[in-house]
Amino acid sequence: QNYVVYGRLMNDGDFMLKLFCVDPAENLKACMQKGRSSILFSATFLPIQYYKRLLGGEAQDYEVYAKSTFQEEKKALFIASDVTSKYTRRGEEEFRRIARYIYEIVRQRYGNYMVFLPSHLFLEQVYHCFMEDCFDAAYMECIVQEDYMSEAKREEFLLRFQGNENCDLGENIAFEIEEAQENILIGFCVMGGIFSEGIDLKRDSLIGAVIVGTGIPQVGCERELLKEYFDDQGDNGFDYAYRYPGMNKVLQSAGRVIRTAEDVGVVVLLDERFLEYSYR
Repeated sequence: QNYVVYGRLMNDGDFMLKLFCVDPAENLKACMQKGRSSILFSATFLPIQYYKRLLGGEAQDYEVYAKSTFQEEKKALFIASDVTSKYTRRGEEEFRRIARYIYEIVRQRYGNYMVFLPSHLFLEQVYHCFMEDCFDAAYMECIVQEDYMSEAKREEFLLRFQGNENCDLGENIAFEIEEAQENILIGFCVMGGIFSEGIDLKRDSLIGAVIVGTGIPQVGCERELLKEYFDDQGDNGFDYAYRYPGMNKVLQSAGRVIRTAEDVGVVVLLDERFLEYSYR
């Protein structure tokens, strides 16, 4: 009962039959019960009841909310109330408004920023508008996450942000770097992609993340099967299939900015939906 079997005719004429695990809780529980105890740890287990339910937790299992050691005043959080990544609003005017927001954010302070967008297509459209309307070659540089990047290309992309943070600087070198930092580096990335989690850009390597949209996955066959399954279970199917996975990507992207107690930075959420209760 925790699986859905479905068939699908593929583009090349083949027929695919898939055993799709819609609810992994029982399998995970059976695995974890072979040990004395399990600790599941993440900074993005929110909402915790959703993850507890999916990962095989039971009512008597502990939930631990660890207080953050980071000082709130070192992170500024901004939300735009007049833009969105909704399909019904996607168009030239919306892309240009988002591009303008990115420009107004990054021009406040020299440094390195990452902009996370819902898809490669959305990224290309906003990037095009930014380069056309806002880009200033005198003090800005933009780099873009490619659709398929080799390990070497990924490293090269990240090295642009890391710069010289770990160097032992002499006086002359320090002066040259100080001069070089009078510019703005903007990395355009895909939310949920290789640069939105698992990377550690400390101190001034990254001073801001601009997140466009709520990260909601595209509507598709398996997402709809998940929604239908959890609706039938009495849960909110849209939350389980779309909203929670999307917000997890948002939290992961936002988490790139503050990595140590010394870090200072901004997180900007560009979508009016972030002001709705269900997302807040």
